[in-house]
Amino acid sequence: MRCVLKALIVATAVAFVSAPALARAEGYVSPWVAANTGSNWSNFDDGRAGFGVNAGGMGAGIIGGELGFGWSPSFFGTKNDFGNNSVLDLMGNVIVGVPIGGTHGAGVRPFITGGLGLIRTQIDGGSLTGTNVTSHNNMFGWDLGAGVMGYFNDHVGLRGDFKYLRGFEDTNTGVVVIDANGPGQLHFWRAAIGVVLR
Repeated sequence: MRCVLKALIVATAVAFVSAPALARAEGYVSPWVAANTGSNWSNFDDGRAGFGVNAGGMGAGIIGGELGFGWSPSFFGTKNDFGNNSVLDLMGNVIVGVPIGGTHGAGVRPFITGGLGLIRTQIDGGSLTGTNVTSHNNMFGWDLGAGVMGYFNDHVGLRGDFKYLRGFEDTNTGVVVIDANGPGQLHFWRAAIGVVLR
């Protein structure tokens, strides 16, 4: 429970510190759908669906913060094989973009984003395990990505992005490791698309 609380505090701090002028910030909400895949980013055909929402604000349309929530049901495999299983992530991110065409009306904004937060895995039994084992794991994690927002008018547009998400914890040992290539760390790519409302 302390791990979850720490992750929520870190995610919230990153989101708010990176957007100091919230009163003047350009706020937005973006619900999305996605495909997730393992370390082979080019093989989304074998990936699992994900759903979520990003909400944030950008000062002058250039730099800001966002809070992202994602849920990926049946992340590790089918319900028949692995039982109920999922991955949930909650990230506080810094976002930096270039508003081509300005911050009002139609325009395009390429961006990069990255931050820290919580990644939670859940597995509840299944025929492959042979027993009804329940496993829940909360870990600190990070994400890094890039994408583009395209607006049709002042308020409505589309957003697409690619993100890489990785936990700090070695899932084999439970030890936190700061290693970008640690073999036991949960990591995956996400390709997402959704609407964006500002």
